[in-house]
Amino acid sequence: MLVGLLFALAIAYAVFFMNWFKPAIIKIYHLTRPVGYAMRARRDDPAPPLTFGLEGSYQLTEVKVVVLAEWQTNRHVLPVWDLVSDSNSVPVKFFAYGQRIRGMRPALPGTRPQLLQTNVAYRLFVTAGKARGQHDFEIGGSLPGTK
Repeated sequence: MLVGLLFALAIAYAVFFMNWFKPAIIKIYHLTRPVGYAMRARRDDPAPPLTFGLEGSYQLTEVKVVVLAEWQTNRHVLPVWDLVSDSNSVPVKFFAYGQRIRGMRPALPGTRPQLLQTNVAYRLFVTAGKARGQHDFEIGGSLPGTK
C-alpha cells in the first residue's frame, strides 16, 4: 500500500510540477528592416520587410499569419500566409514574411502570401511538432518618402 501511495505521489509530482506533459511554447519576436536590408522587397508592398525570430532553432511544421480582428470573431478565417511542412523542414531561427522555407509549402497549392497592410494587427502562429507559439504584430504607418 505504501509503494502504491509513493507511486501515486510521484505521478502527481511529475504531472503538476515537471511540465513533462505540457507542450513547449515557442517565443517569437519580429523586426522590420528598411527596404533592401534584410531581403528584396516587392515593389508594390506598402510595408517594410518583416523578419520573425524564434528563441531557439525549430523544425517548423506550420506557419500561419491571420488578420487579428477577423480571427477574434472567426477562428476559421482565411490566413494571409500559410505554410505547412511536407515532411522535414529545415531548422530555422529566423524567417521573413512571405519567405519560402525549405521543406515547407503553401497549405493551399498555388497561393501566395498577401501583402501586409500598415496599421493592421496580425497574429503569427508557428508550430514545430508539439511546440507552439503565437505573436501579435502591427506594421506602423507609411514609410518615409511615400504617400
